[in-house]
Amino acid sequence: MKRILLICTINLVAIHTLYGQIIDQLSRGEIHGNFQTDFQYYNKDSLIGAPIVPEKMLMNGFANLIYTNGPFSAGIRYESYLNALQGFDPNYKGNGIPFRYANYSNDGLDVTIGNFYEQFGSGLIFRTYEERGLGVDNAMDGFRLKYSPFNGVYLKGVIGKQRLFFSEGPGIVRGLDGEIMVNELRESWLDKKLKVIFGGSFVSKYQKDEDPTYILPENVGAWASRASMSYGKFSFTGEYAYKINDPSFMNGYIYKPGDAQFLSTSFTQKGLGITLSAKRIDNMDFRSDRNETGNNLMINYLPALTRQHTYNLAATLYPYASQTVGEIGYQADIVYTIKKGSILGGKYGTTININYSNFYALDTTNLNDMTTTRQKYKASYTSFGKPIYFSDFNIELNKKISNKFKMNLMYMNLVYNMDVVLGLAGKGTVYANIAVVDLSYKLNTKHTVRTELQSLTTKQDQGNWATGLIEYTYSPHWFIAVMDQYNYGNKNADLRIHYITGTVGYTWKANRIMATYGRQRAGIFCVGGVCRFVPASNGLTVTITSSF
Repeated sequence: MKRILLICTINLVAIHTLYGQIIDQLSRGEIHGNFQTDFQYYNKDSLIGAPIVPEKMLMNGFANLIYTNGPFSAGIRYESYLNALQGFDPNYKGNGIPFRYANYSNDGLDVTIGNFYEQFGSGLIFRTYEERGLGVDNAMDGFRLKYSPFNGVYLKGVIGKQRLFFSEGPGIVRGLDGEIMVNELRESWLDKKLKVIFGGSFVSKYQKDEDPTYILPENVGAWASRASMSYGKFSFTGEYAYKINDPSFMNGYIYKPGDAQFLSTSFTQKGLGITLSAKRIDNMDFRSDRNETGNNLMINYLPALTRQHTYNLAATLYPYASQTVGEIGYQADIVYTIKKGSILGGKYGTTININYSNFYALDTTNLNDMTTTRQKYKASYTSFGKPIYFSDFNIELNKKISNKFKMNLMYMNLVYNMDVVLGLAGKGTVYANIAVVDLSYKLNTKHTVRTELQSLTTKQDQGNWATGLIEYTYSPHWFIAVMDQYNYGNKNADLRIHYITGTVGYTWKANRIMATYGRQRAGIFCVGGVCRFVPASNGLTVTITSSF
């Protein structure tokens, strides 16, 4: 009996000591995180086509908790959708912890278990990321290893499944990536004017073939190679990606391989920046579930290569979404600053930004083989096909008039193929002109008034629009704004509607609360060529964010 008591006492002492060591170690670390919640109360408004919301109020929310201690870190994210806001996939429903991870990094080795985001190159064959405003989260759940055996060589390996709402997709994704930063290989090369980087990637997915009609490849591989060089004021980057045959719902279950090319070159010096970019995509929709649609379970990322506008008539009525099945196009961007003290530059200088982008269908030849090899078509690498998908020419002038007054002027000429970009057959192509006047006046160190006047004119779709906004900021805590979007050119007189909203916001240190009340028109919200539809609504929206 005494022996048993002695053993128990020793064990209790050992457990207490170990517990104390763990608590002591944890106390040396740091815990930080952030949270956000969005509530929206919906009123009935049949005039603007707002869907009826039985719950009356919907909510999206999340909170991140991250613990760090030297080379170790771990974290979780709790999410709540009760129920998801209109415009988000209704499969986001309920509560849960869809993201949790642990990471250790030391001596060139970095190990992550659980959920993680990663990107190879520009993302043509692999990018997992979160864009909360779009409802996109294709995080991996598995293992990731990063290792640098010596300076200039960086290796990555990933394996796992992708997040699908509060579950996971059926496919297993495996990938390897390597990058050589040539200038880091030798210390004497670090200061060389010529900088060179080479990289390569391989990604494959496995999904069981359960299709009763087709014999589908269960393992689908994709590879990519890339290079980046800069010399003084010039730089160049390029990437080529290839994917073997990958029959899916999105491409009509054809057996044609896919490929993509991305090229960009730039010149920069004081007061001038020029960037020329080109992109071609052919059958590069790549998912860990061949039967999925929308933004679900995308393995890769195909950037839009068009200007990401911020003014609402330019950004939300007719934004461009990357066409994963096929597109070819280019973008040119010039930023020029007129010197201070010159006639046009004035006392503070003047910045002019000219941007132009065009995207077309691929130039294809129909192979008429849909019952044999099912290749469907072949596509030219150099010529543009018909129809045009999108064209955007815009010029923006930014000028500070005085210490208190500054202005921003923009003009945009737009061509937008609704049949293709939005998938709305029979809607046709929109030809529009957009003008923006943005004026800001600083009353004193704390008080600023800003106003926007916007106009969109077109004979197609919903006709002409006008937007007026006035915003008052009382630094550093308060702002208030009123905006009216008016569809005055609608062919249907009953739909010439004012969409009026009022917004008030308060910021204190790392906390922010914002409330908006009024009408919101239906539109498209895009980030980097990935989009979601936002339905019309009428009601109150409250957003609360905080970080620590």
